[in-house]
Amino acid sequence: MNPETKKKKVHALVVSQSEISPGIFDLRLQCALAYDARPGTFVGVYIPGNDLLLPRPVSICDASGDMLRLVYRVAGDGTGRLSALSENDSVDLIGILGNGFPLDKAAGRDVVLLGGGIGIPPMVYLMRVLGRDLSGTPGAPRSVCAVLGYRNADAFLSAECAAYGKTLIATEDGSRGIRGTVLDALKKEKIAADMICSCGPKPMLSAVKKAAPAGEIYLSLEERMACGVGVCLGCVCETADTDPHSMVHNARVCTEGPVFEASRVIL
Repeated sequence: MNPETKKKKVHALVVSQSEISPGIFDLRLQCALAYDARPGTFVGVYIPGNDLLLPRPVSICDASGDMLRLVYRVAGDGTGRLSALSENDSVDLIGILGNGFPLDKAAGRDVVLLGGGIGIPPMVYLMRVLGRDLSGTPGAPRSVCAVLGYRNADAFLSAECAAYGKTLIATEDGSRGIRGTVLDALKKEKIAADMICSCGPKPMLSAVKKAAPAGEIYLSLEERMACGVGVCLGCVCETADTDPHSMVHNARVCTEGPVFEASRVIL
């Protein structure tokens, strides 16, 4: 999929919405955009009302047929209004946006998924896609393991991720799973990895880039976005190479990303 040619604005029907953890909402939508989704991509959600014009970027937690699942944290007025939507309401979306994880590079490899905080939802989608067939089918990874990091025992989405393959939990306070970070868990359990896919806050991604024992590391960056389509340059990140769009050492997270090979970005 080329996100530059697939972007479109559509109406989506709210099928359901529930609060699955304090401040964390699970929104199920019916819309044609779901057919173009892939792990690591996102949509822009237009907030109901006439005073908030810019869409909010929300990563895709799952997609199947014409059903799209978004799991997001309420962080302000916009997402607060979004959380008030209920069954049979409608909302406008623009998508599918961004470049996702390179699924083709997982073939025959030991793949580890590292998710932290609100970076966990896209890991569920990626885990389902990679973990659905480990029987030697061409293009399948050799093994898949997810390590999910939380502040405490309220480990939202961990059970769903575990349904698709081996899943470890790390908590900052040690109340569940392994005490510490996802990297602490990776080291303690001696998990083999020659490809890592990670999504979470920037300090976590920086630590993964520096310390993770993998041949290839792919990071999904979290950045504040305005347009979501590469026009405003409000979500650029520093890169080691030159961006052909701006001719400087940066890249637009909304279009060149949000997934980058770790050596390309400077965190």
